[in-house]
Amino acid sequence: MIDTDLPPGVSKADGPPAPDLTVVPVRNYGRWIATVASLLALAGLIGSLAKNDNLRWDIVGDYLFADLIFDGLSTTLWLTAAAMALGLGLGTLIAVMRLSASPVLYGIATAFVWVFRGTPLLVQIIFWGYAAALYQYVKIGVPFTDITFLQAETNSLLTPAVAALLALGLNEAAYASEIVRAGIQSVDVGQTEAAHSLGMRPALTMRRIILPQAMRVIIPPMGNETINMLKMTALVSVIAAHDLMSNIQDVYAQNYQVIPMLVVASIWYLALVTLLSIPQAWLERRYGRGSARAGHVSPLRRLFGGVAGTAFGRKGVAGTLGRKGVAGTVGKTDKENGR
Repeated sequence: MIDTDLPPGVSKADGPPAPDLTVVPVRNYGRWIATVASLLALAGLIGSLAKNDNLRWDIVGDYLFADLIFDGLSTTLWLTAAAMALGLGLGTLIAVMRLSASPVLYGIATAFVWVFRGTPLLVQIIFWGYAAALYQYVKIGVPFTDITFLQAETNSLLTPAVAALLALGLNEAAYASEIVRAGIQSVDVGQTEAAHSLGMRPALTMRRIILPQAMRVIIPPMGNETINMLKMTALVSVIAAHDLMSNIQDVYAQNYQVIPMLVVASIWYLALVTLLSIPQAWLERRYGRGSARAGHVSPLRRLFGGVAGTAFGRKGVAGTLGRKGVAGTVGKTDKENGR
């Protein structure tokens, strides 16, 4: 006999309907203790730096917005943009060559990555800066003959800025090629087969079908590469490329205020990296939609509520199920199955 006082599909053995429950997050006292200790340590460090007379904050203020600093910043910024453009363009070509069925193209691309990724960037910068010691002239002509179409002195062509651009761009191309190759291989092979079945040539398939889908994997790490490139431009100071770090070194070589001038450089690098981090974070969220396990949780919510409390809200799992509770859900399922 079925009890008519209960909802259809629910028996007395299922128990009464579950009431609304309020889930209270667990108090993480260890988190609060660690937070307070971290804030105290940070405050002590900031206070120690602020009262340290050896930092010479007056010199930092004098040179922070000096014309020499802005000249170095302009060189740093255009080096970053040009090197990333060269690295991304050449890296895409190298990635396609590494995926080619031709053993010659594959071998050349693999050798390029092996050389430029296997040697330190500082060595490459110095090599390009002193390339005139290896080749006095740059010639374009027919190999193994005396026929020359164009000839110029190496020192006139490879200025410190050009040498820095070549070193940074070629080194970045080796790393960018691996990122692009990973993005291309992340696209299902059925996309290529479908495009070829429609009569699309391999080059058109790569440009219109594969690369647009691979951007989801390529864009986030390429944003990190851009930030790293901005910081790696400081290495070109060894060939006096007149970037920010080069100008900083010229100043402290005259006034011997090394620490204050390095503070100036650090402030500007931190400011530029912070500005680049904003579009980089947006691109990661934009191209990472649908792959993250949870949405973005702000640091304040993680601090006060925790990820679990933020995700489920005040009612929690029990409140989400409603007044019927688990028994009502199971009973409805049994009725739909004809049990």
